[in-house]
Amino acid sequence: MTNISLQLAETLSASGIKSVYGEPVVVNGTTIVPVAAVQFGFGAGNVGDGGDDAPGGGGGGGWAVPFGAYVSDETGVRFRPNLITLLAVGIPFLWVAGHAWSRVIRALKK
Repeated sequence: MTNISLQLAETLSASGIKSVYGEPVVVNGTTIVPVAAVQFGFGAGNVGDGGDDAPGGGGGGGWAVPFGAYVSDETGVRFRPNLITLLAVGIPFLWVAGHAWSRVIRALKK
């Protein structure tokens, strides 16, 4: 079981930058390259006396956050952000920044 998980981890980590930048897609003369942050992990275990019926287990998981895409056409290359991702990240960031800023102002008033 452990050898399989090591082989899988080596295969996935060998892809490196391709896990973040997707394969280019051409649509009506426009080239699109998707960009995402990707994280994954795997694990395996085996507890028993070493016989054929020894228990074992494994698992894995991952996530990807699509940031946007690079678009190349006759006007040039530009990055087009994913607005939903920007809102999902931006709103909590602005809330935390605003909360911290209010504490700084309150501390300076004392």
